[in-house]
Amino acid sequence: MRTTWKPHEKSGRLTMRSDLPASVYAFPKQRKEPLTDARHVRNAVARFDQVTEASDEDRALAFANIKKAAKYYDVELGEDSWRDLGEHPQRHRREHARAGAATRKRTGSAKAAARKAVATKKRTGTLRKAARKGATTRKKR
Repeated sequence: MRTTWKPHEKSGRLTMRSDLPASVYAFPKQRKEPLTDARHVRNAVARFDQVTEASDEDRALAFANIKKAAKYYDVELGEDSWRDLGEHPQRHRREHARAGAATRKRTGSAKAAARKAVATKKRTGTLRKAARKGATTRKKR
């Protein structure tokens, strides 16, 4: 796979992502995962599977770009292929969202659950304060 990554050295601080050319990104079409230094290369490897809406070809290109940037910045990679980085965790995001919504409908509204949680926190906070007051009054005697 032919890489598109090229090192980019710019004097001064980068203030916006739009200042960077597309050749700096691991995913140049989506402009995701900038590879401007060793820290960003390690971060791109860690977050590789979190990029959504990328085809297998895009992932292959991105991994090739990451490998080239890792070699340039002296970062060791333990992976030989982009498939070694794990399954895409958000691939089934819509299915899981529907399942979560169905669960909320079965157990009651989310607002009712939130109200119960707030009430519980208030009760436990009040009980803790009362316990602390009792502990301090006992010490004084």
